[in-house]
This record gives sequence, C-alpha cells and structure tokens, in this order.
Amino acid sequence: MNLPIRLISILMIAVWISTGFSQKKKEMSKEIKVGDQVPEFVLKDQNGEDFSISELIGKKSMVIYFYPKDETKVCTVEACSFRDSYEVFQDMNCEVIGISNDGESSHKSFAENHKLPFVLLSDEKNRVRNLFNVPKDMFGLMPGRYTYVIDTTGRVIHVFNSAFNGEKHVKESLAALKKAQ
Repeated sequence: MNLPIRLISILMIAVWISTGFSQKKKEMSKEIKVGDQVPEFVLKDQNGEDFSISELIGKKSMVIYFYPKDETKVCTVEACSFRDSYEVFQDMNCEVIGISNDGESSHKSFAENHKLPFVLLSDEKNRVRNLFNVPKDMFGLMPGRYTYVIDTTGRVIHVFNSAFNGEKHVKESLAALKKAQ
C-alpha cells in the first residue's frame, strides 16, 4: 500500500473511531432541547468579568449561540448579523450571548474589530459547550454552531444549527421570539 492511501486509511479510521466515541458520549449526556430549563453557568466575558446566566433568568429572554472561532468567515458573518439586529433583540427584551472556546483577549479583539454590542463568553475548556451537549460538525472535527433561544423563565423555546449559514441563526432566533410573544 503506498503512503497516500495508507494515510487516508488511517485518517478514515481515526474519524470513524472519534465519531463512535462522540456518539457514545452524546448518548450518555442529555442534549438540551425545546422545553428544557437552560442550565446555569458562569463564564468570563470579553472584559474578564464573570457573567452568570442566572442574572438574566426571570428578567430577559436570551439567545445563546455557540460558534467555532473568532475572526473566521462564517463566525464573523454570524456575529455581525446579530450586531445588525441587536436593537431588535433589545426591543424584544432579549439579550444576545455568543460562546466559543477562544480566550477573553481574542473575544475582546473580535468585539472591538466588529463593534459587537453583546457579550462574548470564553469557554476555553468547553465546559458549557459540553453542558449543553453541543455536537461537533464536519465529522467531529469542528465545534458545532448551535443557537438556543430561551424565554424569560429560562425555558428553551427553539434550538437551531447550521454550520455554514451564520445569518440564518439570527432569522431563526427572531422568528422564535416573535412566535413566543
């Protein structure tokens, strides 16, 4: 067997094994779905401050979106789409929260570069991503892009995922909030 074929075979086996392990993990942990109470958590925001989700429950609706990486094409489109609709979310008494495993300084730079008016949370150890059981995309190679819309009582009213259409996360979120009013 020549080297390129051997390498491809090894990579295919690695993906197959990791997919099996992630499937087992998924089966063992509970996926957050519509009707569930949002899990409470505390993470550092782009300014290094603690942000506790419990401070919003009972006061505001929330859109919590998990994204793969600051300053990448689809993530930037998604963040800027949330930015461009931020006033609409605010008028609906809704807070937008972005979460990735990038560090606080990366989030700060990303927020400043694109004038993002909402909070970005650093989940470097994927603790909250795992708490929500956010699946990976692209054969388990890339962190998933999932959005959770949560009402003022802390109940999930909509879950959406699309790895390559960041703008649709905003449209789906607004539609779910309007439907819930």
